[in-house]
Amino acid sequence: MAQAVEEWYKQMPIITRSYLTAAVVTTVGCSLDIISPYDLYLNPERVVQQYEIWRLVTNFLYFRKMDLDFLFHMFFLARYCKLLEENSFRGRTADFFYMLLFGATVLTGIVLIGGMIPYISETFAKIFFLSNSLTFMMVYVWSKHNPFIHMSFLGLFTFTAAYLPWVLLGFSILVGSSTWVDLLGMIAGHAYYFLEDVYPRMTGRRPLKTPQFIKALFADEAVVVARPANARFAPPPPQPQDPHQD
Repeated sequence: MAQAVEEWYKQMPIITRSYLTAAVVTTVGCSLDIISPYDLYLNPERVVQQYEIWRLVTNFLYFRKMDLDFLFHMFFLARYCKLLEENSFRGRTADFFYMLLFGATVLTGIVLIGGMIPYISETFAKIFFLSNSLTFMMVYVWSKHNPFIHMSFLGLFTFTAAYLPWVLLGFSILVGSSTWVDLLGMIAGHAYYFLEDVYPRMTGRRPLKTPQFIKALFADEAVVVARPANARFAPPPPQPQDPHQD
């Protein structure tokens, strides 16, 4: 059993393995009182005034208590982060890292700006960790890249992957969880999807180009031919191939 888990862990792509490891170590460390969540949460005043820059990163690593909800989010993180990195971004590790960086930046910006707007500032002031939102963003992007895959929710009903974010949002409402976490992830995910996939098809221009200094950090395994402007996503073929290549 332990060997199987070790093999499964080693087979994960680098970004997924690194993020999952950091999330588990951080959350377990907080549960054992080795790390304090108060040193991790998003606090704009401490970031600006006391230069605690690490909070911009650590608030994406803590997934609250070690309970069923934690296991649920670890499953989604391991599954959909891995699927994106191995399929939609196969051979483009730098682009995948840039997607996560873009999502984290959008989420942070929304929370900071929302905290300054009257009537809704109290809601955003209560959002200290954006880890769940970033995970939901990955689920949203994956659903846009694989809209025709058939899925089942707890064996109760089936649907296509295009509706997965909305099904999960409805489930959050049913169990009484805050829907802001899911909504923020959907906003960030749609912003990325629009700028990376929809806008280039409309204009022929791609605004989200991965900077060269990020590409220099990763040794991607292949040079990928850019997807034509009129390309559309389809169900994955039987044999693995780059979805950005005709």
